[in-house]
Amino acid sequence: MDALSVVHVTEPVDGGVARCVLDYVRDQAGRGWDATVVSPPDPDFVQAVQEAGARTVALDVRPRTAGDRPGRPHPVEVSRGTRLIRTLVRERSPAVVHLHSSWAGLAGRLALRGASPTFFQPHGWSFDAVGGRLRPVARLWERNAARWATRILCVSELERARGLAAGLDARWEIVPNGVSVEAPAATAGERAAARHSLGIDGEAPVAACVGRLSPVKGQDLLVSAWPRVRDAVPAAVLVLAGDGPDRAALEAEAGEGVRFLGWPDDPRAVYDAADVVVVPSRSEGMSMTMLEAMARGRSIVSADVGGAREAIDEDAGAVVDAPDPRALAEALAARLADPGLAEREGAAARRRVETSYDVRRTAARVAELYRAV
Repeated sequence: MDALSVVHVTEPVDGGVARCVLDYVRDQAGRGWDATVVSPPDPDFVQAVQEAGARTVALDVRPRTAGDRPGRPHPVEVSRGTRLIRTLVRERSPAVVHLHSSWAGLAGRLALRGASPTFFQPHGWSFDAVGGRLRPVARLWERNAARWATRILCVSELERARGLAAGLDARWEIVPNGVSVEAPAATAGERAAARHSLGIDGEAPVAACVGRLSPVKGQDLLVSAWPRVRDAVPAAVLVLAGDGPDRAALEAEAGEGVRFLGWPDDPRAVYDAADVVVVPSRSEGMSMTMLEAMARGRSIVSADVGGAREAIDEDAGAVVDAPDPRALAEALAARLADPGLAEREGAAARRRVETSYDVRRTAARVAELYRAV
């Protein structure tokens, strides 16, 4: 197979979008392809991209981190990005340009306007993440810009359905996010070691949430729901792993049994220590945290966002209306009070990841789509 030249453009430099870019780049570099990533010059992300085997080009915009809501794009930043992308494509003539998330989808499609094979991957629609007068503007833009994408890659059937409901006429492909399944699910010994390392009682029922502490990730809903969980399961412990702008407010509101860890060195220890992993987000494309926890064999309780319902299905946990603290509390309490239920759901979660969310398959599918166009 001939080597391809691919340019990825991303504004987010951490979280699920960044992970997705790195997974694709790692696969493409392994194929001997020439991959370049255009992103804000975040040192950690740039280093990770280079270690994955791709070149980097600095994008002069403020990086958006996981959990930030898309806002009104700054015209100067969009103009800079549009010029950079247009110049880079003219100089390198890549076989494919892959635009990740809303900002890259805006600047990249304005720059190229269909002149080069262009893949747009929303990772959650901009019109679902904004409100007020911005929402109809974002919806109108996406309808008009769809014609400039050779393919729109959605991470779930729900994401495509949201695009169709917004009036987009596009050439769709469903490519879910993926995670590594090379390591097996967590063992009982790993669970005990993880709890010891985090200072958690070995027998306590534990729920965990991993992510940036910000409104879009919904930890405020979880903290609001927690007193009801403790009423039903008095010994329950909630572990919030992450940091962000909401931390002080969440700490002020948190009641008994809530622990704040900051960012863990390895989130697997948090997943391993938990009986249930919670995804209370108000908006997601498809949560990498959810898939990583499923790969470790953990039951999931998630808000009904992104691809959660497709991933969890009927046997790997519970999907609740968002935002609904009462429903969240009931689903958590049921599993924390019944370790056998959580264990069975965790085993089902692992099987579902192995079958449908293996990163090797998802990255290979993207490579196939590149070749097809």
